[in-house]
Amino acid sequence: MTMDDVTLRRATGADAPAVADVWLRSYDAALPGVRRAHTDDEIRAYFREVVVPARETWVATLDGTVVGMMVLGDGLLSQLYLDPDRRGRGIGDRFVALAKERRPDGLELWTFQVNGPARRFYERNGFVAVEHTDGRDNEEREPDVRYVWRPDVT
Repeated sequence: MTMDDVTLRRATGADAPAVADVWLRSYDAALPGVRRAHTDDEIRAYFREVVVPARETWVATLDGTVVGMMVLGDGLLSQLYLDPDRRGRGIGDRFVALAKERRPDGLELWTFQVNGPARRFYERNGFVAVEHTDGRDNEEREPDVRYVWRPDVT
């Protein structure tokens, strides 16, 4: 696989099942000790009925198969998940570059404190930790950290 083989594009309704499946596989692989607040079926319905049709959802495809997903809000990178066997191959970096291009005034995101690989990834991509919480405001009740990226001001 080369980066030229991977395509980033806006998700369509037909992508919703694959997007949810990538999210489920990635979450379970990256966060085995973190309780999920919803069942697989609830997550699939959420992606099918809310995320893909109503949010700015992007997919990474390889040979027509969804291998990654990202969701952008107003100044928020709210989701970025990759198929576990596709991590470390530059897809996440391409998603972050796209997010910065689409939100040039800055971005913020949340990740769980226990997710060391994600934290290192975001820090390597210019995000700075600005807030740590005990998790009382997220559904999983897992301590988290808010990261912010602002463009260089020259």
